[in-house]
Amino acid sequence: MFRLRLGNSGNGNISILCLGAHSDDIEIGCGGTILQLLRAYKNCDVTWVVFSAKGQRKREATSSAKRFLGDARKSTIITKEFKESVFPYRGEEIKGYFELLKKRVSPDLVFTHYRHDLHQDHRIVCELTWNTFRDHVILEYEIPKYDGDLGQPNFFVPLGESICARKIEILIGNFASQRDKRWFDEQTFRAILRLRGMEANSPTRHAEAFFCRKAALRGESQIVL
Repeated sequence: MFRLRLGNSGNGNISILCLGAHSDDIEIGCGGTILQLLRAYKNCDVTWVVFSAKGQRKREATSSAKRFLGDARKSTIITKEFKESVFPYRGEEIKGYFELLKKRVSPDLVFTHYRHDLHQDHRIVCELTWNTFRDHVILEYEIPKYDGDLGQPNFFVPLGESICARKIEILIGNFASQRDKRWFDEQTFRAILRLRGMEANSPTRHAEAFFCRKAALRGESQIVL
């Protein structure tokens, strides 16, 4: 199993773009990986975009993102108010915002939703990610839910216990609006981390998993996905 590292050292500037349809998607899908990257690379600039968040959900999204991005060199948190659950019918408006985003940031790494996610909002964010960022490293994250649409990921990030605990602590502590949902609990979040850790043969027993559609191995001092 290949083990990859961003850039030539842990000191170069790295731009990361995190995209989520709803206010807890990024945290659930790649929160642990973000925490780990920010510990490993001290010069990370992160742009964090939530496409549907208003009222309490907006406040939760902003508070949570600030906690996840505490170690970033620079962070930009953006919340939009596109109508939830009808993203495909708002596609032109959302695409317009993607075009604006492309002018603002040229990321080294993009996190977005899984292309086969059964939630329509998630799928349109993924589709527009690929349509907009055509020459970038893109990793698609997964969200466990009732639909039973988890796939077979091919990219894993082992996570230590402290990272897992921190991810879950922020999720449970920040999203009061979700606590009455039976799936939103520590057991669910730990279960998927442990399952993916087993699949990755993680020395730490836990991992987050992603889908990497395309990878290019170049004859340089770094591996570019």
